[in-house]
Amino acid sequence: MNEARRAKRKQAREAIEVFDSMTELSVGRIGNISETGMMLMASMPLVEDALYQLRFTLGGQGLRTRTLEVGVHQLWSEPSHVPGQFWSGFRLIDIGPEDAAHLHAWVEIPGNQNYD
Repeated sequence: MNEARRAKRKQAREAIEVFDSMTELSVGRIGNISETGMMLMASMPLVEDALYQLRFTLGGQGLRTRTLEVGVHQLWSEPSHVPGQFWSGFRLIDIGPEDAAHLHAWVEIPGNQNYD
């Protein structure tokens, strides 16, 4: 199956923990991320078609560390092969200009973890 993505995605090499900004609870970790969306390995089932305010930290590979706050719309979810974990896909719907610039720089860092 050939899938055309609008934005380059970058697979997370290390565990990037994601927190729900409203509850301050960890909801999982990033599987991959782009400037327009992300896939999360969630540690709990998330509400289909819901809006979330999430927080995570990106840095490394010569890029300074920055904590980003993003508003997302949960598009899909499915159980993973690991009991109690779920893959969830999100579309970014709100991100500040400085956070967007940092995310862009992180995604563009050269390496074989990028894919279209």
